[in-house]
Amino acid sequence: MKTIDIIKGIHPGKFVEWELKKRNLNQRQFALSIGEHAQTLSAIIKGNRRMNVALSLKIEEQLELEEGFLMTLQVFYDIKEAKKDSTYKPDLSKLRKGIFWDTDFDKIDWKLMKISIVKRVFAYGTKSEQDEITRFYGKDEVSKINLLHPELLTR
Repeated sequence: MKTIDIIKGIHPGKFVEWELKKRNLNQRQFALSIGEHAQTLSAIIKGNRRMNVALSLKIEEQLELEEGFLMTLQVFYDIKEAKKDSTYKPDLSKLRKGIFWDTDFDKIDWKLMKISIVKRVFAYGTKSEQDEITRFYGKDEVSKINLLHPELLTR
């Protein structure tokens, strides 16, 4: 398993903090060594500020990380945060309301009811509906739910 698969979803500042601690480097001195303000690096490490491309390149070069690694972490973090938004929904045009016959389709909380939704779609949905739910929640999450409910895989 790649490192990125293990840590995707965390803020890149947290990874920088781990690397600095692992290498026994002082945040302030490190910031000065890459020509940045200590406050800027501190805000990123605390997760109060987004990583930007210019800074990520400086940090990656200094810590000998793969180019683009920190920005990749930032993108995965941004995706995770966007999914926390209660307005985030799957592509509803790909789901039949009939699957949720006992529920007001327009009031489904897609985040809160994730397990029930996955179970329902894998029990009664078409392959394309299952694909949409897998895309929406992510293959790993759907696999976890289906492993807990193996009866869904036989349908």
